[in-house]
Amino acid sequence: MRFTSEQRLDDGVLERAFTLGEIPGILWTPASASAPVPLILLGHPPLGLRKMYPRLVDRARHSAAEGFATATIELPGSGDRPRWPAVEQARADLRRAMDAGEPVSDEIVDALILPLVEKAVPEWQATLDALLSLPEIGGPVGYSGGVISIGIRLAVVEPRIVAAGLFAGSFVPRAMFGEARQVTIPLHVLLQWDDEGNDRQAALDLFDAFSSKEKSLHANMGGHTGVPQFAGDAAAQFFTRHLK
Repeated sequence: MRFTSEQRLDDGVLERAFTLGEIPGILWTPASASAPVPLILLGHPPLGLRKMYPRLVDRARHSAAEGFATATIELPGSGDRPRWPAVEQARADLRRAMDAGEPVSDEIVDALILPLVEKAVPEWQATLDALLSLPEIGGPVGYSGGVISIGIRLAVVEPRIVAAGLFAGSFVPRAMFGEARQVTIPLHVLLQWDDEGNDRQAALDLFDAFSSKEKSLHANMGGHTGVPQFAGDAAAQFFTRHLK
């Protein structure tokens, strides 16, 4: 891991950009940490770090106020990373289906999501290796938000992640339902009831599939971007309970 820049935000949070091989990312650490702190991995949709930065830094600031470090990485095929022709085609097929008001087929969802999961999860694990080698990061580790299928796979294969906050706002391949049954860590799942791009019943079925003894579903009225502030506060309380 190589740090490429750093700045102190106005609340004292230290923001450092880094690269890990070809993977760009950002690490935020609290202003006054007297001991190694727990870490939350910030997932996000594949829209590029530049576009997502305002929301990510807001989440990082709130987490730092609770005593957590946070980190995120650029997803494969997003931002300044090399284009991914197969996934680009799947995105185009998705847009065509949605613009035409047609159902989104399983084939489109699989082509869009499964390659992303296969490539992004090992990158997240390599990033976690590097982050946990830093003296200021001590664990335990949580995962928050982003493409829910990536969160599911990480919850299954990465034992260092002990709790996850998931957003039921992205398409889920049918194959991921089988993996969801292997998830046993505590889960906090957020669902926007009127999310125009989300199959509500599929989201409810996915929640039912998780095998976690502690899992909670937080459903709020409104569309994809209408998440109320108190929902974020509840997620913060979830991580405080499980990472401290």
